[in-house]
Amino acid sequence: IDLGYKKSVQLNIDYKPLSCTMKKANWESSDPSVVSVNKKSGKITLEKEGGICYTHGVVVRSLSLRERSRSMGKNLKGKECGKGICQRKDGLYLARFVDTAGKRHDKCFRKLPEARNWMEEVRVLDRQGGQSAELHEENFASPDMTVDAWFEFWIENIVGDLAPNTRRNYRERYVNNVQPVIGKMLLRDVRPMHCKKILIGMDADYAGSTIRQTYIAMGTMFRSAVMNGIIPKHPMDGVRYTKPVRVPSDIKYLTVEEQERFLEAAKGSHNYYQYALILETGLRIGELIGLTWDCIDWEKRTLTVNKTLEFRHKQTEWRAGPPKTVTSYRTIPLTKRAYDILLAVHASKEFRKQSPLLNQTLAYVDRRTGQNSTLVMTDLVFINFRTGEPSKNSSYDTHLYKICDENGIKRFCMHALRHTYATRTIESGM
Repeated sequence: IDLGYKKSVQLNIDYKPLSCTMKKANWESSDPSVVSVNKKSGKITLEKEGGICYTHGVVVRSLSLRERSRSMGKNLKGKECGKGICQRKDGLYLARFVDTAGKRHDKCFRKLPEARNWMEEVRVLDRQGGQSAELHEENFASPDMTVDAWFEFWIENIVGDLAPNTRRNYRERYVNNVQPVIGKMLLRDVRPMHCKKILIGMDADYAGSTIRQTYIAMGTMFRSAVMNGIIPKHPMDGVRYTKPVRVPSDIKYLTVEEQERFLEAAKGSHNYYQYALILETGLRIGELIGLTWDCIDWEKRTLTVNKTLEFRHKQTEWRAGPPKTVTSYRTIPLTKRAYDILLAVHASKEFRKQSPLLNQTLAYVDRRTGQNSTLVMTDLVFINFRTGEPSKNSSYDTHLYKICDENGIKRFCMHALRHTYATRTIESGM
């Protein structure tokens, strides 16, 4: 039980971890001044350490600063906010962190996500060489820090736990669009007009979705600098992009007739089972490539999505990873057609060509648990029949375009098959 900073503290009868039978609790102590009970209100007053409740087996002691910062706080409605975070009576969220040197840091925020982000970032800063978060920030955030220097630190240390594709997109947008304009500027000198110049300069040559990605990358990077006290104000306040992003009605999916025509045309191709399975399950391409046999429950007729696999051309290597988001972890009931497809692929498993590349076991971090997980490549469901290796992400689209061109079908990409699955699901009333 945390006595806080006061010599005396009152506990309500529903205070956890004690039960609500607090009035009946048998509190004893060698010193009668330790514990007093108000029989009318049922409140227990703990004057100092040493109180023992023999009913619940609890010893009263003060928590250390570090223990107190790790405790789970609650908001005004009683819901948990996260370790080291609580909501004050004025509505602000108080985040408190104790670094490895034992020094306490706290900061107030208007929104809970901001408090959680700050907590995560100061933990990252604290892990750098065992220094305190505050000292690390002071050493790193010099007045002459450039935008380039902050971006490199931010992408490697603060958002290093994001999905590889997200960090790759952040870096691409920064290098191609942001860096040429403000990369050499001092971080403190960046103003809204500089950020707006970047977005306007992209209007002629980039799609609205790419401009939006640049807007998000810049905004996230500068917001982190503000939250860590490196700059006093967000330089993108009031900045907006004007080019429209593709609306949902523009997203490509196949009609029932187009879907049947495509499947008929793809029947003779070596990727037919992959195309058909996506139309039955809605898998993303990375989820399809990373699908392993241990994710198929033949008895329950389900498919579990818990990892992805993609080929990184720049590093010329295969990389396993978690699904796109936490909600992307899912278990999908298999339709009869999906079940039959997997059964047919499994039947040919022993006869397919296998490259020495499949002897690899790839490690990645599970997004839900934070624990290390592995992908055994010999256990992959789909292997290229020519090479004995997984088919690269881009090769699926290339083969798909070839089928469309040869059969007079308007081109579409692999992801359109996922949109088609979602469309059929909605049309069927699911």
